Amino acid sequence: MSEFVAALPMYDWPEMRGEVDAQWVRLRDAFRQAGIDAPQSIVRRNGDLPPVPGGIRDAEGKIIAPDPATLPPDELDFHRLWLHPALLFAQTCWGPMDHGLSAHVQVVAQPSYDTYEGGQGELYSSALVMRADGGPSVASPDDGAPLIPLDLLRGKRFTFNDTGSMSGFLGLKRDLEAMGDSFDFFAARQPSGGHRASIVAIAEGRADVAAIDCESWALARRFEPAAQAVKVVGWTGRRKGLPFITARTTPEKIVAALREAVAAVG
Repeated sequence: MSEFVAALPMYDWPEMRGEVDAQWVRLRDAFRQAGIDAPQSIVRRNGDLPPVPGGIRDAEGKIIAPDPATLPPDELDFHRLWLHPALLFAQTCWGPMDHGLSAHVQVVAQPSYDTYEGGQGELYSSALVMRADGGPSVASPDDGAPLIPLDLLRGKRFTFNDTGSMSGFLGLKRDLEAMGDSFDFFAARQPSGGHRASIVAIAEGRADVAAIDCESWALARRFEPAAQAVKVVGWTGRRKGLPFITARTTPEKIVAALREAVAAVG
């Protein structure tokens, strides 16, 4: 059994499990061909993470996360996953990276978002969605610049997946600040817990607007019926998409091999 763990949690919707597993098989086989002892399957729950007695520690020996064995076994705590010393490969978001995670992991690669509206290479943007009114959705700008309808959004109820999310919160916040505005122009701000939940909240009338990253928006249009009741009214500016990471302690030789293998898989 491999001593490493891997996960692809960021777009792992129930309807996507088969596609995500197939993605891991392609990556796993490429890693193994490069001489890396990649695990057979990805983890989806805290109970699948190896215990770390005494807790997860940083380079100075300070405890930065509890032993995964102390967490609810059937849930998956993303931050504990990302900080796990046995982490070989996973996805994260630049929000947590900007808020300190980058000190504890190494970036392996950036995926391509070319197949999604709002994406270009390693860059992605978020669709600003509101309840549909019969009019057409707004197309993503070719130049990737923010397209934010301030007058339309002002005084509305904003819902978001998490304050640490670049796509759902921080990206829009930074775009507004660059325009001399802020979240203060919303009548209310309320967390939903996830992009999919934000879309449902808007469709059901519990919120008015959300920022949904372009890949999640594509998934919603495939799998979430509530997406038919909302439309795109604008876009955030393009930024780096979700990076693939490995543990801070992963040896340099393995990191180099991971990068080559990811590039080969494409």
